Amino acid sequence: MNLNVQLFAVARDWAGRDQIPLELPADATVERLRRELDRVVPRLAESGVRFRIAVNDEFAADHQQLHENDSIALIPPVSGG
Repeated sequence: MNLNVQLFAVARDWAGRDQIPLELPADATVERLRRELDRVVPRLAESGVRFRIAVNDEFAADHQQLHENDSIALIPPVSGG
């Protein structure tokens, strides 16, 4: 399946773009997506930062199944005061 992952903030800076197109197997989960993003943008893995992944505008667990045409976003941790 083909997916486009929207990137924000530091993830966008590290990737040098605001979207990453990925091709994943039909039975892919969020965890598989996470591993593929780490491969395509090594700095994501190297940083040790745990990014959240949203699927269709809701935070997703790593075991969640993905589907063609899902809306995917990589959300960096948020801090503030």
